Amino acid sequence: MRNVLYAINVTIDGCFGHTQTIADEEVLAYDTQLIREADLLVFGRKTYQLMIPYWPDVIKDPSATETEKEFARTFDCKNKIVFSRSLDRAEGNTRIVRTRLQDEILTVTWIFLHNL
Repeated sequence: MRNVLYAINVTIDGCFGHTQTIADEEVLAYDTQLIREADLLVFGRKTYQLMIPYWPDVIKDPSATETEKEFARTFDCKNKIVFSRSLDRAEGNTRIVRTRLQDEILTVTWIFLHNL
């Protein structure tokens, strides 16, 4: 059976502002490893729109650290689904899903298990 890993960035006071970087090199390297092991990244519309185009742009940013670029490359190459009823289009290897999250996750898991 596949594992579902739920990950969210939260500060100690319960907030996370996506306009400022709070992850240090060690945290970002750890996050990169988690994403490397994932088969699929799953987002809601708001989080997806925060992640894209931010991380793909980091790959081209000469001021980005190598750890940031490695996370960005790893993130960029993964298959993604975004759950949204209002998003018109998605970038690259991202598929928009308009059905219930539970139904889609069960479908994706079933397809994966039968392709092993």
